[in-house]
Amino acid sequence: MDRTIETWQRYARHVILPEIGPAGQKKIRQARVLCVGAGGLGSPVLLYLAAAGVGRLGIVDHDRVDVTNLQRQVVHSTPDAGRPKTASAAEKLRALNPDVEVVEHPERLTRDNAMTILREYDVVVDGSDNFPTRYLVNDACVLLGRPNVYGSIYRFEGQASLFAPHLGAPCYRCLYPEPPPPGTVPSCAEAGVLGVLPGVIGCIQATETLKLITGIGTTLMGRLLLYDALAMRFREIRVVRDPDCPVCGRNPTIRELGTYEEVCPVARAESEPGEDEVTVQDLQDALTHPERGIEVVDVREPHEYALAHLPGARLLPLSELPRRWRELDSQKTLYLHCKAGARSLQAVAFLKQLGFRSVKSVRGGLMAWVREIDPGFPLF
Repeated sequence: MDRTIETWQRYARHVILPEIGPAGQKKIRQARVLCVGAGGLGSPVLLYLAAAGVGRLGIVDHDRVDVTNLQRQVVHSTPDAGRPKTASAAEKLRALNPDVEVVEHPERLTRDNAMTILREYDVVVDGSDNFPTRYLVNDACVLLGRPNVYGSIYRFEGQASLFAPHLGAPCYRCLYPEPPPPGTVPSCAEAGVLGVLPGVIGCIQATETLKLITGIGTTLMGRLLLYDALAMRFREIRVVRDPDCPVCGRNPTIRELGTYEEVCPVARAESEPGEDEVTVQDLQDALTHPERGIEVVDVREPHEYALAHLPGARLLPLSELPRRWRELDSQKTLYLHCKAGARSLQAVAFLKQLGFRSVKSVRGGLMAWVREIDPGFPLF
């Protein structure tokens, strides 16, 4: 079969749409799209943009496929566990559509490489799962004049928008000028996430990308779309451009990329413990030598504790701490832990405000315990 005929057959259902037609499909074929992240959001984004025939599809991700992520990261399969996500995703995309040029960037996006990588693409889709990367992507997109197709998820809720100050729309900082305090927003690993949720939000991001490329429909510029999966309800709020925005305002103060890990820290599993933290080795020592009088407190929820917990650890959920904190002895040394370390840091901050002097969070929580002490611990 003639290659041209075969190509048009692949996109026939696009071409017969009068809003797209041959001209619109040609725009898609010529487009260069970068997806930041090949996880829950990146999976549907990459699959549908590859199927649509985007000419060049870039993938930035430094992580490897993990079995615990497969309930939502559908571009990967069970045999891919342990492989770089970029390699796993690229293999599926090339099999899905050999017309697409898939470019792998198997590295962490940083201030040192962001401008170089993003500059090679027309549209950036943010499928990241942490605040440092979101602010980095936003600022790089504003400085380069690239549209930023934004999406984020949390438990049963998601949101999406299209940020493009060069097209008159607001940017991410117009909506969220500053990141939340460290430890106040748990990761998916700690808070959990409904597996199909990123599928919904990622498909919205892919839709916005194709609309932007072809110039059809009404985009999410100036609007934040909110989705509640439990209530099965969509709503939206208007987002206006902030004239005092530090990156896209009238007098911007951000003229180059900063050090985002310092502005909005992520979990410091590989760094030295902070002032309010101890290591899992310290935790092990406290559990092994109860005569030292260190009380170990698990601040996860009861259903998490029931699934698996450390022998000798007392349960006092963070959600119940404001009304039950008097059950703790303020004269004792307390080691608080959760799954990843975010909730226990919150609990430490709360107790210190009440006058507790010797209270510490276990850095990395049970995830660090599994990684460094007991790989066989049944962590969910």
